[in-house]
Amino acid sequence: MTYETFKVDIKNNVAHVAINRPDKANSLNQKAWDEMKMIFEEADKNPEIRCIILSGEGKHFCAGIDLSMLMNVTGLDHIKCEARKREKFIEDLTYLQDCITAIEKCRKPVIAAIQKACVGGGVDVVSACDMRYATEDAYFCIKEVDMGLVADVGTMQRLPKIISYGMACELAYTGRNVYGQEAEKIGLVNRCYADKASMMEEVTKIAETIAAKSPVVIRGSKQILQYTRDHSVEESLKHMRVWNAAMIFSTDIKEAFASTMQKRKPVYEG
Repeated sequence: MTYETFKVDIKNNVAHVAINRPDKANSLNQKAWDEMKMIFEEADKNPEIRCIILSGEGKHFCAGIDLSMLMNVTGLDHIKCEARKREKFIEDLTYLQDCITAIEKCRKPVIAAIQKACVGGGVDVVSACDMRYATEDAYFCIKEVDMGLVADVGTMQRLPKIISYGMACELAYTGRNVYGQEAEKIGLVNRCYADKASMMEEVTKIAETIAAKSPVVIRGSKQILQYTRDHSVEESLKHMRVWNAAMIFSTDIKEAFASTMQKRKPVYEG
């Protein structure tokens, strides 16, 4: 499919998904939110896709929510009943949260490749990804604090599970920029690269390595890691037993053993 605000290309079982509003610093308008949700829900179902790289066209990764859209979300004065006004606000905010959560719910690993601005809603987006890589000139900013808002689409919920609680507090309270090398130091990104070209080259290698593994194992690993993140060790071990009892008897394990014995690359179904 073709999209108005994204570019999507599939190669070697890797979906390259790029936000494509470079003239607007890849800020997310209503169409972009809609398409982002659609893309990741469709990628979840597409057996050809085994890993996803999320990047931004042009100079920046993502400058956050488009300001014109922000005005529409908060501009509900035409609804005179206060209860109905708040119902509508909750409905709209839930939808935006669901658009970000679609990234997290996608069973395929999602790798964010970030250059220059990753601001506001951009931080929400990358916080929902499995892995993050950045250029040295990338900068992360929870800009909402300077706009009289509490970040409300996922940053506050996911970021403290990626970096330390204290550092998450610092970024949320100050709204300061964190550049690539510091982002790597605090664990916000896995690695930092000199420029976008070298980052994309290395990230593509990582994605293709993942895409060559058993799709059942990769999908299961993502699900287990997310469950473990949100539950106790005891609960997670119990969940692991049930998952493995259901999934271990796949053809993939037979293919893994056979390819090892035959000294060849394994070939897996989608």
